[in-house]
Amino acid sequence: MSTVPSVLGALVITGALAVLHLAAPRIRRLPGVPERATGSFSGGLAVAYVFLHLLPEIASGNEAVGEALSDVVQPTPLLELAIFLVALVGFTVFFGLERLATRRPAREDDDPPVGVYRLHLASFLVYNGLITYTMPLRLRTGIAFALLFTVAMGLHFVLTDRGLEERYPRRFAARGRGALAAALLAGWALSAVFAPSSTVVVALLTALLGGSVLLNVFKEELPSGGRSSFGWFLTGLSLYSVLLGLVTLLEG
Repeated sequence: MSTVPSVLGALVITGALAVLHLAAPRIRRLPGVPERATGSFSGGLAVAYVFLHLLPEIASGNEAVGEALSDVVQPTPLLELAIFLVALVGFTVFFGLERLATRRPAREDDDPPVGVYRLHLASFLVYNGLITYTMPLRLRTGIAFALLFTVAMGLHFVLTDRGLEERYPRRFAARGRGALAAALLAGWALSAVFAPSSTVVVALLTALLGGSVLLNVFKEELPSGGRSSFGWFLTGLSLYSVLLGLVTLLEG
């Protein structure tokens, strides 16, 4: 897929993801479908994405970084860990923000301090922007994989929305959801004007996003107790694994 069609295709996908963000509360409460079913199905799908797509993508990015820098610096074992260190940074930053948000619990009728909320929301704004900023490149490297990524992220948004709504019931419901949808559009607009061209930059951004996705998947999408259903979790995991396997076979 050439540059212009990939940018236009990314706009369509970005619009779909934004709609999913805004409709997340309704999706979680579909008539006749328990919320634990939608949550567990999304969790299984996202976990399959992490192990079968995201981690191999980060490893592939590490090879691309090594090749790009081979003429500049001498390859060393430490350099081979560079992209995984970036992923670890993404994971650690989001974990730190989660700890900050839960360190000073709010009263039942109130939100945590506004500064904590703004910092936490800002991290998700960057998170969403990175997703759509790299979307045109994903489409150029493989339409089917990009669509599977979109499905995984779309359902992932439904669950992260639940976590933010529970943590910040007043502030997030008022403006946060709209801001996250707008961040998706901003990421796409940035990619249309300043398209990512460096293999190293794209690999590092993917690793940073990957570390954040890892934390959010395991935090939000593996609910415990009465909020989970292993059957629905296994259904989502199996379905995504089969689809990804078929796409890999056809694209290979």
